[in-house]
Amino acid sequence: MQTSVLIVIAAFATSILSGIFGMAGGLLLMGLLAWLLPAATALALHGVIQFASNLWRATLHRRHVVWPVLLWFAAGSAVAIALFSLLIFAPTKFYVFLGLGLMPILVWLPERWLRLDAARPAHAIGGGFVSTGLALVSGVSGPVTDLLFIHSRLNRHQVVATKAVMQAIGHASKIVVYGGVLLSAAARDAIALPAMAIAIAASMAGIMVGGILLDRISEAQFRFVRRWLVTLIGATFLLQAARIALA
Repeated sequence: MQTSVLIVIAAFATSILSGIFGMAGGLLLMGLLAWLLPAATALALHGVIQFASNLWRATLHRRHVVWPVLLWFAAGSAVAIALFSLLIFAPTKFYVFLGLGLMPILVWLPERWLRLDAARPAHAIGGGFVSTGLALVSGVSGPVTDLLFIHSRLNRHQVVATKAVMQAIGHASKIVVYGGVLLSAAARDAIALPAMAIAIAASMAGIMVGGILLDRISEAQFRFVRRWLVTLIGATFLLQAARIALA
């Protein structure tokens, strides 16, 4: 019961962050789930909650979604899903926390190093493949999809809306690959089905709150705060990965 309540509260709070910045919330929620649950179960549950959360965010901001970009991104994602479906890969807490810790480094890469633009088909396909692959290993891939928007001319609402659909695709991939573990007795003991449904509803409510707050911040605040926010979160998860490795 305590685990279920904690997951519901975390789903709501972290979705507010995602609703504002389009990232960070998923990182925090994945870290919490990986701390509480076995890695595969955490990945699958995170996929279910975040899929609903991102799909709801995309619905709320649907008029800002840049749909042509998503067709090519989805093609790259499909290749990654097919590849992981053929591989025998057992996720561990160490790999999850390591991936969560290292990923924020991407937000500090000099923009001249990777001149990516989501509007270019080749970039969108590559981004879909890489981000979905990373989502299947560490649970999240927000900083990777962010790279696709560095040189785009999209405003903050278009970035949040379009990225929401991209993230929904990535989280759906975790459901496809790992979703079966949620049917196991161990998963049902960890979190009851009603609690899972409440967590999904809480994440959708958090997205609505975050959307309201998004309208109240400037473009400069949007870009500055989320960079430092994900860096702090990433550093925390790197320490956790080091603790697991040294244990």
